[in-house]
Amino acid sequence: MNSFLRGQKVLTIDKQQVCLGQQAFWTFCITYLPQNTAYTNSPTPKQGKVDYKEILDVETFAVFSCLRSIRKQLAEADAVPAYAVFTDSELAEIAKLEELEPDKIKTIQGIGQKKVEKYGVSLCEKYKEMMNLHTE
Repeated sequence: MNSFLRGQKVLTIDKQQVCLGQQAFWTFCITYLPQNTAYTNSPTPKQGKVDYKEILDVETFAVFSCLRSIRKQLAEADAVPAYAVFTDSELAEIAKLEELEPDKIKTIQGIGQKKVEKYGVSLCEKYKEMMNLHTE
Protein backbone atom coordinates (compact mmCIF):
# COMPACT_ATOMS: atom_id res chain seq x y z
CA MET A 1 0.00 0.00 0.00
CA ASN A 2 2.87 2.40 0.77
CA SER A 3 4.30 2.12 -2.74
CA PHE A 4 0.83 2.87 -4.17
CA LEU A 5 0.42 5.91 -1.91
CA ARG A 6 3.85 7.30 -2.83
CA GLY A 7 2.84 7.38 -6.49
CA GLN A 8 -0.49 9.17 -5.96
CA LYS A 9 -1.73 12.63 -5.07
CA VAL A 10 -3.51 11.54 -1.87
CA LEU A 11 -6.31 13.78 -0.66
CA THR A 12 -7.53 11.85 2.40
CA ILE A 13 -6.91 8.57 4.19
CA ASP A 14 -9.58 7.21 6.51
CA LYS A 15 -8.83 4.10 8.56
CA GLN A 16 -11.08 2.00 10.73
CA GLN A 17 -10.70 -1.23 12.65
CA VAL A 18 -13.46 -3.76 12.00
CA CYS A 19 -14.26 -6.59 14.40
CA LEU A 20 -16.24 -9.61 13.24
CA GLY A 21 -16.60 -12.08 16.06
CA GLN A 22 -13.10 -13.23 16.98
CA GLN A 23 -11.48 -11.65 13.92
CA ALA A 24 -10.34 -8.05 13.59
CA PHE A 25 -8.84 -6.22 10.64
CA TRP A 26 -8.14 -2.72 9.39
CA THR A 27 -9.92 -1.08 6.47
CA PHE A 28 -8.65 1.96 4.61
CA CYS A 29 -10.52 4.37 2.38
CA ILE A 30 -8.15 6.44 0.26
CA THR A 31 -9.24 9.41 -1.81
CA TYR A 32 -6.72 10.41 -4.45
CA LEU A 33 -6.42 12.20 -7.76
CA PRO A 34 -5.87 9.87 -10.72
CA GLN A 35 -2.46 10.17 -12.38
CA ASN A 36 -3.87 11.72 -15.56
CA THR A 37 -5.79 14.47 -13.70
CA ALA A 38 -4.40 17.96 -14.18
CA TYR A 39 -3.78 19.56 -10.80
CA THR A 40 -2.89 23.19 -11.23
CA ASN A 41 -1.64 23.88 -7.69
CA SER A 42 1.19 21.35 -7.76
CA PRO A 43 4.17 21.03 -10.04
CA THR A 44 4.12 18.37 -12.73
CA PRO A 45 7.06 15.98 -12.95
CA LYS A 46 8.27 17.98 -15.98
CA GLN A 47 8.46 21.14 -13.88
CA GLY A 48 10.50 19.55 -11.12
CA LYS A 49 10.59 20.61 -7.51
CA VAL A 50 9.41 24.13 -6.69
CA ASP A 51 11.65 26.37 -4.60
CA TYR A 52 9.10 28.39 -2.64
CA LYS A 53 11.83 30.65 -1.27
CA GLU A 54 12.26 31.96 -4.82
CA ILE A 55 8.59 32.39 -5.71
CA LEU A 56 7.25 33.75 -2.40
CA ASP A 57 8.19 37.11 -0.92
CA VAL A 58 10.17 37.14 2.33
CA GLU A 59 7.19 37.63 4.67
CA THR A 60 5.03 35.03 2.90
CA PHE A 61 7.90 32.54 2.92
CA ALA A 62 8.29 33.04 6.69
CA VAL A 63 4.59 32.21 7.14
CA PHE A 64 4.98 29.24 4.75
CA SER A 65 7.92 27.89 6.79
CA CYS A 66 5.94 28.22 10.02
CA LEU A 67 2.97 26.43 8.44
CA ARG A 68 5.25 23.60 7.27
CA SER A 69 6.43 22.98 10.84
CA ILE A 70 2.83 22.94 12.07
CA ARG A 71 1.88 20.58 9.21
CA LYS A 72 4.67 18.24 10.30
CA GLN A 73 3.28 18.15 13.85
CA LEU A 74 -0.25 17.45 12.58
CA ALA A 75 1.00 14.69 10.27
CA GLU A 76 3.02 13.01 13.03
CA ALA A 77 0.06 13.18 15.43
CA ASP A 78 -2.19 11.53 12.82
CA ALA A 79 0.51 9.10 11.55
CA VAL A 80 0.13 10.25 7.94
CA PRO A 81 2.60 11.75 5.46
CA ALA A 82 2.85 15.54 5.58
CA TYR A 83 1.46 15.89 2.06
CA ALA A 84 -1.73 14.14 3.20
CA VAL A 85 -2.35 17.03 5.59
CA PHE A 86 -1.60 19.83 3.08
CA THR A 87 0.68 19.86 0.07
CA ASP A 88 3.43 22.46 -0.25
CA SER A 89 1.45 24.21 -2.97
CA GLU A 90 -1.63 24.34 -0.70
CA LEU A 91 0.52 25.71 2.15
CA ALA A 92 1.96 28.36 -0.16
CA GLU A 93 -1.57 29.48 -1.03
CA ILE A 94 -2.56 29.45 2.66
CA ALA A 95 0.51 31.57 3.47
CA LYS A 96 -0.69 34.18 0.97
CA LEU A 97 -4.00 34.66 2.80
CA GLU A 98 -4.41 37.95 4.65
CA GLU A 99 -6.16 36.21 7.57
CA LEU A 100 -5.58 32.61 8.49
CA GLU A 101 -9.13 31.39 9.11
CA PRO A 102 -10.74 28.00 8.34
CA ASP A 103 -13.34 29.59 6.05
CA LYS A 104 -10.62 31.28 4.01
CA ILE A 105 -8.62 28.04 3.70
CA LYS A 106 -11.64 26.37 2.07
CA THR A 107 -11.33 28.74 -0.88
CA ILE A 108 -8.04 27.17 -1.96
CA GLN A 109 -8.21 24.57 -4.73
CA GLY A 110 -7.74 21.05 -3.37
CA ILE A 111 -8.92 21.89 0.13
CA GLY A 112 -12.45 20.89 1.01
CA GLN A 113 -14.64 20.96 4.09
CA LYS A 114 -13.38 17.63 5.44
CA LYS A 115 -9.73 18.67 5.23
CA VAL A 116 -10.54 22.00 6.88
CA GLU A 117 -12.35 20.22 9.72
CA LYS A 118 -9.63 17.60 10.13
CA TYR A 119 -6.52 19.81 9.79
CA GLY A 120 -7.41 23.41 8.92
CA VAL A 121 -8.88 24.39 12.27
CA SER A 122 -5.85 22.99 14.13
CA LEU A 123 -3.47 24.64 11.67
CA CYS A 124 -5.09 28.03 12.28
CA GLU A 125 -5.10 27.61 16.06
CA LYS A 126 -1.48 26.47 16.26
CA TYR A 127 -0.37 29.27 13.92
CA LYS A 128 -2.10 31.89 16.07
CA GLU A 129 -0.50 30.39 19.20
CA MET A 130 2.94 30.61 17.59
CA MET A 131 2.37 34.20 16.53
CA ASN A 132 1.23 35.12 20.06
CA LEU A 133 4.43 33.61 21.49
CA HIS A 134 6.56 35.64 19.08
CA THR A 135 4.78 38.92 19.89
CA GLU A 136 4.98 38.58 23.68
